[in-house]
Amino acid sequence: MMSDMSSERITIRIPGELGGRLRHRSRIKGQTESDLVREALETYLGRSSGERSAFELAEEAGLIGYVRRGRGSPARDLSTNPRHFKGFGKDK
Repeated sequence: MMSDMSSERITIRIPGELGGRLRHRSRIKGQTESDLVREALETYLGRSSGERSAFELAEEAGLIGYVRRGRGSPARDLSTNPRHFKGFGKDK
C-alpha cells in the first residue's frame, strides 16, 4: 500500500480497546497495522491520489467475498441443479 513518495513517521496514543481492534483487524485482513491506519486516514481525510475505485468501494461495503457453506446457503451451482429449472421455458 505504501507509495513511492517519502513517508513521515508519527506517534499517536490510542485507547487499549482500539489498539486491540486494530491488531485483530490486522490479523484478519493480513495487513500491517500501519497500512490499516494509513487507509483509515486516507478515507477520513480524502485520498490525495484520486478517488477510490469501484472495487475498493464494493470491497469496503462487504459486497466482494465468498459465501459460507451451511444450512440455508444458496446452491453451489444453480445451472446444474434440475430443481431450479422446474417450469423453465414453459408457457404460462
